[in-house]
Amino acid sequence: MKTSLIDLAFLSEKRKDVLLLLEEGPKTGDEIKTALNVNSTSIMPQIKKLKEGRLIEQDDRNTYKLSEIGEIVVEKMEPLLNTVRVFEENYDYWTNHDFTAIPEYLLNRIDELGNYFMLEPDLNRLFEIPEDFRSNLLESKHVKMFLSYFNPLHVEIYLELARKEAEICLILTEPVFDRMKKDYYEDLKFLLESKNVEIYTCEKSVTLKDVVTERFCSLVLFDKKGKFDHQRLMSFDESALKWCEELFSYYKDRSVQLEKL
Repeated sequence: MKTSLIDLAFLSEKRKDVLLLLEEGPKTGDEIKTALNVNSTSIMPQIKKLKEGRLIEQDDRNTYKLSEIGEIVVEKMEPLLNTVRVFEENYDYWTNHDFTAIPEYLLNRIDELGNYFMLEPDLNRLFEIPEDFRSNLLESKHVKMFLSYFNPLHVEIYLELARKEAEICLILTEPVFDRMKKDYYEDLKFLLESKNVEIYTCEKSVTLKDVVTERFCSLVLFDKKGKFDHQRLMSFDESALKWCEELFSYYKDRSVQLEKL
């Protein structure tokens, strides 16, 4: 029975690894074994199957490379594998949280979140800002934040960043803006009058928090009941920074700049 291309590419970890390795360029059999840390007995049957399926080719010098079809398959295969990995590494988080606030075109590129990690809440410091997040934020020079929930500890950070003359762009949902205006009027006024700070307001009801700087990015999603559970995603990958910046820009385009209080 003829093996389908799907089975050939995905049903064996070793075949998948060979294909992804050859995307980097042609490799000899020995180079493949060394890179994948395998022996001939385990890998050669899989290489043979890939050759028979015409996903890879072999020349007279025992060098293997992707065929034209193999190149196309692997080009489409890698984003799918990365997408699966993004969800699989924290499957419970993604299944229990609401990501409908993420526009479809960015959901389709969610693999770009890359090697992210989760900052889990410390039950002894549940209402404090995680130190990894706080320290990286305060060391940043260019800060973009979309905020859909209010935390008074955030206000202190905005003020400290503004005093350090970091370039700051804040997008506040209407409830967050109303709370700041009511209870932190002078602080909000200071930020608005700072030459390095821009503030926007967004009328949309959005259940996420998006932070992106030149150093890192962070994404907070609410659970499916609309509650914030203190879990946040964080990444230093360039692709993730770009992805989160596009998410920020998506909501900035749908917000109004605040000129005065």
